[in-house]
Amino acid sequence: MILVLMGVAGSGKSSVAAALVALTAWPMAEGDDFHPEGNRLKMARGEPLDDEDRWPWLDRIAAAISAHSPDGGPLVLTCSALKRAYRDRLARAAPDVVFVHLHGSRERLAQRIGSRQGHFMPPSLLESQLATLEPPSLDEMAITRSIEASPTQIAQSVVDWVRGRAAAPGPQADSR
Repeated sequence: MILVLMGVAGSGKSSVAAALVALTAWPMAEGDDFHPEGNRLKMARGEPLDDEDRWPWLDRIAAAISAHSPDGGPLVLTCSALKRAYRDRLARAAPDVVFVHLHGSRERLAQRIGSRQGHFMPPSLLESQLATLEPPSLDEMAITRSIEASPTQIAQSVVDWVRGRAAAPGPQADSR
């Protein structure tokens, strides 16, 4: 299973991924590491990425998913995956991709982004990310988790979901 932790900036993708790794010892890949330098520079200037900027980045992530699957075992990956089309591209890379949508209020997200230090994405881009976000549909293999819980609590709920899914295989989604 490939777990893609998705959501806008400040949703805690990296923190929840680290908590998942601590609970499971699964390998992790950070989606930001796949950005071309031009994307990082553009965001650092406060300019939102557009689809043309994101497609090569998503292709790099999809290639990493394909390279890991099917014999690589579980993987935890962070990627904003804001649009359905982006998630569809990533889901085509392997048959066992599950998106974990980390969702929170605009206020909570802004507070988290404002307290980050050393990240290339400025708080001013939150609005563009929220405007771009297409939450997962019921027909997508996705679960939703509130960022009001701690990263460890979120990670544990995801592990519990994975274990429950293993006990009852087949397509399942969860809108919690």
